[in-house]
Amino acid sequence: MWDFQKLEVYQKSKNFSKQIAAILSEKSFDRVTNDQMRRASFSIMLNIAEGTSRFSNKDRKNFFVVARGSAFECVAILEYLLETQEIDHNIFTDYEKILDEISRMLFGLIKNL
Repeated sequence: MWDFQKLEVYQKSKNFSKQIAAILSEKSFDRVTNDQMRRASFSIMLNIAEGTSRFSNKDRKNFFVVARGSAFECVAILEYLLETQEIDHNIFTDYEKILDEISRMLFGLIKNL
């Protein structure tokens, strides 16, 4: 097992990315929204994985900061989808809670480096 696979935040971000892929296949958002949401959600888990491969804390921290930024990006996209009535409030709230937890976990990793 790789180091990043042992991290709970990685597992949560991978599950979130799978949930986003599922909703994107169900809903008919525009192409740009689909692409941006897929890339932002995927970026969280990929940056966590890549960050764990780095030898210096400074390099690790940078990747975790980028992953956290991608989580914020996902919230912004979801908020836009909520306000344009493309998703309902329950979907938004569910995903926002997941992203909040991921963000807090990443902040903890960043703070400890």
